[in-house]
Amino acid sequence: MSQRVAKEMNLSQRVVSYQIRYEGNVTEETRIKFMTDGVLLKEIQKDFLLLRYKVVIIDEAHERSVYTDILIGLLSRIVTLRAKRNLPLKLLIMSATLRVEDFTQNPRLFAKPPRVIKVESRQFPVTVHFNKRTPLEDYSGECFRKICKIHRMLPAGGILVFLTGQAEVHALCRRLRKAFPPSRARPQEKDDDQKDSAQEMRKFKKSRARAKKARTEVLPQINLDHYSVLPAGEGDEDREAEVDEEEGALDSDLDLDLGDGGQDGGEQPDASLPLHVLPLYSLLAPEKQAQVFKPPPEGTRLCVVATNVAETSLTIPGIKYVVDCGKVKKRYYDRVTGVSSFRITWVSQASADQRAGRAGRTEPGHCYRLYSSAVFGDFEQFPPPEITRRPVEDLILQMKALNIEKVINFPFPTPPSVEALLAAEELLIALGALQPPQKAERVKQLQKNRLSCPITALGRTMATFPVAPRYAKMLALSRQHGCLPYAITIVASMTVRELFEELDRPAASDEELARLKSKRAWVAQMKRTWAGQGASLKLGDLMVLLGAVGACEYAGCTPQFCEANGLRYKAMMEIRRLRGQLTSAVNAVCPEAELFVDPKMQPPTESQVTYLRQIVTAGLGDHLARRVQSEELLEDKWRNAYKTPLLDDPVFIHPSSVLFKELPEFVVYQEIMETTKMYMKGVSSVEVQWIPALLPSYCQFDKPLEEPAPTYCPERGRVLCHRASVFYRVGWPLPAIEVDFPEGIDRYKHFARFLLEGQVFRKLASYQSCLLSSPSTMLKTWARLQPRTESLLRALVAEKADCREALLAAWKKNPKCEFDQGQGMGVDRMGSPKQGLCALCTVSPGLAEGSGPMAAGQLPATSGESLGPGSP
Repeated sequence: MSQRVAKEMNLSQRVVSYQIRYEGNVTEETRIKFMTDGVLLKEIQKDFLLLRYKVVIIDEAHERSVYTDILIGLLSRIVTLRAKRNLPLKLLIMSATLRVEDFTQNPRLFAKPPRVIKVESRQFPVTVHFNKRTPLEDYSGECFRKICKIHRMLPAGGILVFLTGQAEVHALCRRLRKAFPPSRARPQEKDDDQKDSAQEMRKFKKSRARAKKARTEVLPQINLDHYSVLPAGEGDEDREAEVDEEEGALDSDLDLDLGDGGQDGGEQPDASLPLHVLPLYSLLAPEKQAQVFKPPPEGTRLCVVATNVAETSLTIPGIKYVVDCGKVKKRYYDRVTGVSSFRITWVSQASADQRAGRAGRTEPGHCYRLYSSAVFGDFEQFPPPEITRRPVEDLILQMKALNIEKVINFPFPTPPSVEALLAAEELLIALGALQPPQKAERVKQLQKNRLSCPITALGRTMATFPVAPRYAKMLALSRQHGCLPYAITIVASMTVRELFEELDRPAASDEELARLKSKRAWVAQMKRTWAGQGASLKLGDLMVLLGAVGACEYAGCTPQFCEANGLRYKAMMEIRRLRGQLTSAVNAVCPEAELFVDPKMQPPTESQVTYLRQIVTAGLGDHLARRVQSEELLEDKWRNAYKTPLLDDPVFIHPSSVLFKELPEFVVYQEIMETTKMYMKGVSSVEVQWIPALLPSYCQFDKPLEEPAPTYCPERGRVLCHRASVFYRVGWPLPAIEVDFPEGIDRYKHFARFLLEGQVFRKLASYQSCLLSSPSTMLKTWARLQPRTESLLRALVAEKADCREALLAAWKKNPKCEFDQGQGMGVDRMGSPKQGLCALCTVSPGLAEGSGPMAAGQLPATSGESLGPGSP
């Protein structure tokens, strides 16, 4: 886009530039800048008022992506703030089919309704034809029949067909190529254009005569229920008047209304009418996508079979006929369970108008809708915004990083549901990105529906990574043991969808079927090779991703390597760019890491694989599943199944997973996709003893065990104990592990005991023999009867000194602190009073300066050390 505008304005690309996620050519001379909504949102984080800009244009606003909605909400405030500073900012929101009421009638978004300007379109007129009957199931077959009629009966012009998914696109392409195979003989050179056009006209008249004869042989078509309407905003009477009279007479004679019955020639191959059939969908290789923009071979008609990727912002030259099945495949998320599924539903009226408009970009055209006008009247007027259909935890984290605490008060054009906001905040709290509120405060917030948990330092670190919060947590924890390069590669691979080619598609011939079977076997073998054995295999599908990216980069990431191993070259290149972006983000947060993208990255060691499994478990803790035990098998449908905390139905490891036959007891998964069953994808095994240690926020712990007794950890300076637990909601029993002693008075008692024993500071150990009572007296139920023990305990509680770090902080704040309030803690063997702890308190700063295991301010890094501040 920037290149085209620069060319049309006769300007340099240094003046008209672009910036996208991975690259850009912006210079100091730039005056016009094209960018994505995500790029502009990142700029707002650095410069909230966008002082570098005078005009912001948001185009294609009807698509209502999540970040577009957030941008519009932020810009509505930025425009007001800039006006108050006499630095006006112009905001233009543009769309061909926008629900304007969401903006003009939303006082929270715009206190003063903005002006609405309607610009007449420059499009050629498009005539819309509805089917008399709506096919309930076989809309793909109806598409085939309609294309056959158009190709046999109507004048030259490209055909654009809308279907719902990749499999349907390939199936229809094969069917059309079989019905209209390309001519094997090369077309002879024509003497001149007149002879060529005359021959084409004779051919058209013959096909028209055959069509009329076929109609009379069946039943006459009386199309009283057919409507031919011009979509609102798509017409241009001036251009319609300029249509050639001869072509207009021909169109009116034929009426171009093909009906929805009669003969279409069947499946018999007809080589006399070659059809140049091309697929188009988002996962198609870029070089194959580009073929739709090239002119078709001479003597053939172009037919593009596409998903809704061709619905907007795409002009395919020569398209005159559009065939719209009226369906679309959308991804839906369950707000509670997070299960995603693809559902085929009717499009909206706005989307149908967008599809029809593809036929009038270069000349007058026709749109054939394979549904009745009555069904069209029941369509939603506009598609639901994306923000209402998907989880919003990444959105909430970005807004919290912008210091928007009360997200529910944000001026969304269409706000997400309160349930979605609650689920997002609960996940972010569990990940450590938001501070958990106190219980009383939580109840109050729930009553008011105004959640306002502040962001933590770890959350700000996570917000700097352009990935989902779960993956950002994995990056924040992976600084240890040299795991960062591997974690970045795994996260990049999990973020980019569909790493492997779709090899389950049906084959057009026996030869292609044999080739597909051979390739499937080879790809399965390569997956097993990349997964490895032992510890590597336990990392599961994520080890396959890591091995695939490593092998591809080692081979130079060539299209040939990707083709041979069933990898999508487009996906591998996107992973490469995302690895570079994440590496730069990590270096910005943690410069001492000094990372770089190593194309010759060595496989991780066995210990590193174990650490990676723990990191993945910490990030995907809410996606834990447990294999159904044999005693729990009530029905056959639960055989080899897994249970998750939020689902009543069984889930299964996907057959393509390398852990499909391993069936570990506990696994974490990337996502659950619902098809014939609910399948887990991106599966990695988990050791049961890791769950309470890595996912404490999801566990309900029992009281500390008496055996083994609580201990003091000199490395961490904290009191530890053993506690058993169960996993929340489902009550899965988990083994007892050593964890921090729970908050409460007992933690202070145990810390006081270890302090008096000299375990906290070694110099105190020499005074233990001078104490009147054993340090274990602090734990006795009758200790409250002793003033000396009660005064020490009361002083520790007052200073919240239940660990070494807190005690050092209290002494640093008040070096003369006397914890025993002058009462004295002991006598010597002769009965002479000793100052005891009071004397020690006067020298406490000396204890803190190198005499203990670790000086103040030099506590060792814990095993949970993160990239940025706010270690979990």
